[in-house]
Amino acid sequence: MRTALVLALALGFGASSATARPWPNGAKAAVVLTYDDALTSQLDNAVPALDRRGFKGTFFLSNVKQVDVPRWRTIANEGHELANHTLFHPCSAKTVSWDPRYTLEAYTPDSMLKEIGQQNVLLTAIDGKFRHGFAPPCGETLAGGKDYLEPLRAANLVSYSRGVFTKPADLSADVSAIDLMHIPARAFPEGVTGAQLIDFAEQAQAGGGMAVFAFHGVDGDYSKVSGEAHEALLDWLYAHRQEIWVTTLQDALDWAKDLP
Repeated sequence: MRTALVLALALGFGASSATARPWPNGAKAAVVLTYDDALTSQLDNAVPALDRRGFKGTFFLSNVKQVDVPRWRTIANEGHELANHTLFHPCSAKTVSWDPRYTLEAYTPDSMLKEIGQQNVLLTAIDGKFRHGFAPPCGETLAGGKDYLEPLRAANLVSYSRGVFTKPADLSADVSAIDLMHIPARAFPEGVTGAQLIDFAEQAQAGGGMAVFAFHGVDGDYSKVSGEAHEALLDWLYAHRQEIWVTTLQDALDWAKDLP
């Protein structure tokens, strides 16, 4: 199921010393760990691993199982971020093979925005918050052949949109200048190693910017990162916690852009 989905995404932002805002508590860089699709392995494996180190992650929820709602509410209450990944995870028919009613060809920008708005209602019922970020399912933004990100921006339904790109971001870019509706990310193949994940964090550390990772399954489910690679990244981050601010995507963007 969903074997065509991207396994893990990593984004490195950097800022020159002339324009970069200092990160909290003198940190040299920020790292954000995000997880897509509301998977059981995230609840079972990723959340406990984060909690053991005092880290907070960002979880993009779609197709939420009713039985898991209390667990998602608990992690939100503990400071993890819940974000919008639509209700039904629509992707293009060339990417997925499931009910054609839930492929992007069957949507329009208007129907996509309606679904995103409905998912916001569900998220608010879970976490009590009225502002949520967003990640397009499969990183695809054409609904019925038309891009829905600009209508989404105009509708002010979400606070940001994390994209999916195959090339790394410019590590010399000013984090505060990021277009919040086009936050780029780099995809990694299944089998990515801890060393490869750490390398992106080190690039952000060197550039004084921000590295954002997005995962699907964690030692389980599909498009998974191994538990070993995930733990290696978290161990490295914990060892460098005085230099790296590990935070949620919303908190990192708020800090960089002075959002209310």
